Amino acid sequence: MTSSPSTGRRLSEQTLSRRLDALAELIRIGRARQGQGEEPPQGQGQNDETVAGFGPALLDDADAVLKRAGERLRLSGSHTVIALAGGTGSGKSTLFNALSGASFSPPGVTRPTTRHVHACVWGIQGAGPLLDWLNVQRRHRYARASVLDSGESDLDGLLLLDLPDHDSVVTASMAAVDRLAKLADMVIWVLDPQKYADAAVHNRYLIPLAGHASVFTVVLNQIDTLPPEQIRDCEQDLRRLLDAEGLTDTPVLPVSARTGEGLGDLRALLIQTVRRNRAVTDRMRAIGITVDQVVEEISVRPALSTEAAVLGLPAGAPVLVIDRAHQAGPRTVEVGEVVIAADRFRLRYRFPA
Repeated sequence: MTSSPSTGRRLSEQTLSRRLDALAELIRIGRARQGQGEEPPQGQGQNDETVAGFGPALLDDADAVLKRAGERLRLSGSHTVIALAGGTGSGKSTLFNALSGASFSPPGVTRPTTRHVHACVWGIQGAGPLLDWLNVQRRHRYARASVLDSGESDLDGLLLLDLPDHDSVVTASMAAVDRLAKLADMVIWVLDPQKYADAAVHNRYLIPLAGHASVFTVVLNQIDTLPPEQIRDCEQDLRRLLDAEGLTDTPVLPVSARTGEGLGDLRALLIQTVRRNRAVTDRMRAIGITVDQVVEEISVRPALSTEAAVLGLPAGAPVLVIDRAHQAGPRTVEVGEVVIAADRFRLRYRFPA
């Protein structure tokens, strides 16, 4: 990693902005050719082949990417969003609580169901705007205090979500899962021995993600309810299903949120993801881009009003701003910004010899 007075800002403002502007221009042209916007430029034809190249579905997807990119790049680059997704009775909330170390998300009793998004953050500073963007209600936000003292410094920067049940009868819950599964840096699908082959989760969520198998994981929960030989059978059968669906790179982790068996491997995955910032590099690799360096620019400026409110600072107090750009060769593929109180922290860097 290297730093210079102007590199990070130049890359983020010029290279990435130009690419997003180019995408916006393509969307405008496509809408025009579909008769949804202004007329195409003079002299350009509208043959069937050209119009077919700008299908409404493709334009809608591109529009959504453009919107998400613009929103996400304005938020905390120091947090990795990992979402736990699953159906009713899978033990997802129990797993969330086991990883968080407290009963933050109450499991259902009479009918297991999670209706709201719950979040636990390791390192709360700067996470407020990101949690707002994810639509996590304030009463469902939890912070791990004294991360360094509790021996969990390796998880600093993790934002763990407990999503609503994907098979909920509440329409809003299903919509939240659909939305957040696309916004999270990594998704962990929690399945159980009774419903691990459920077509609803495989057809609606897992199979469409076959091209991005390296940025989500499948957990087989509740293995404490099975004898050892059946655990192996379930795991092998689930592995067979995923392989047949093109998800050969997706790991399967057998765990028991109730007894703690297998949680060490899952926690190690979370640590690895946060520590190496794999949520960025894996997402880029999934679309054929290899991130080979990170460039940072550090500056000092007065805090914006929203930043001061989140950081608990007086208006106009100085903050350190770290503009981070992930590069693939000469291209910038993702940028982020970290804002911290200038009078409370110091920065320390280590460079390869």
